[in-house]
Amino acid sequence: MSNGYHVPVMLRECVEALAIKPGGIYVDVTFGGGGHSKEIVKHLGRDGRLYAFDQDPDALRNAIADERFVLVHQNFRFLKNNLRFYGVRAVDGILADLGVSSHQFDDAQRGFSTRFDAELDMRMDRAGSLDAKQVLNTYPEAELHRIFGMYGELHNARTLARTIVAARLIQPINTVDGLKTVVKNAVPRGKEHKYYAQLFQALRIEVNGELDALQEFLQQAVAVLNPGGRLVVMSYHSLEDRLVKNFMAKGKFKGDVEKDFYGNEIKPLKAVNRKAMVAGDEELVRNSRARSAKLRIAEKV
Repeated sequence: MSNGYHVPVMLRECVEALAIKPGGIYVDVTFGGGGHSKEIVKHLGRDGRLYAFDQDPDALRNAIADERFVLVHQNFRFLKNNLRFYGVRAVDGILADLGVSSHQFDDAQRGFSTRFDAELDMRMDRAGSLDAKQVLNTYPEAELHRIFGMYGELHNARTLARTIVAARLIQPINTVDGLKTVVKNAVPRGKEHKYYAQLFQALRIEVNGELDALQEFLQQAVAVLNPGGRLVVMSYHSLEDRLVKNFMAKGKFKGDVEKDFYGNEIKPLKAVNRKAMVAGDEELVRNSRARSAKLRIAEKV
């Protein structure tokens, strides 16, 4: 499905990974354009159910007219409470396609893309109070240094933070072009595109609390999955993928696997595929966003 809103990445692989039972209950926590959800619904019987989540009001316009489908306007970090609201305590499979939808990148007004001049917004949920302008104009230098180094993995994060703090004393940094002008001397020549992408990624992760939300979601996903239920997660950058990989392998984000008194490993999940799946050549030609996608599948023990 491509409705111009978002082309779903690895659609067949994601749906197959869920191992859908016709009468099962499934969750798509990143609804977006509804591509994955529409495919999941096709595999459901009369008693099957799909609950989809999306915090972006724009995504609500893509809701599927089907009595087996419910769209929840919420961030997936509130997975458990919202399922309980609908009387759902356990589900058979959960799909998360992380990152930003094509629609959010292509809507110049959202300020996600380096391609258009626009206000620096970057909120996935436009009801949120923190935007990219606020981060750039009010965060202390040390905090900017941390964000650019940790979330953007930029080698000159300290210089970049210092440059921004000096520039904002003269005038606020409110637009995409304004930010590019301020930082242009810090950008390595010939690597502009990659550098801006990393800088914007860092700001977006901070504005939306993406890594915290992902950790909360993963912990809740284990709590609501039935034994044998599948967790299917597709990520687009190493920070997300590392969290997903560690959690699926160890049931935690850092450190070693916990063991019981007898030395047996305590892990809530077992990985279905040892290595992350990536998109095939044919899909890469059709959809450049699939280039960085990594798909991991785990089953609840």
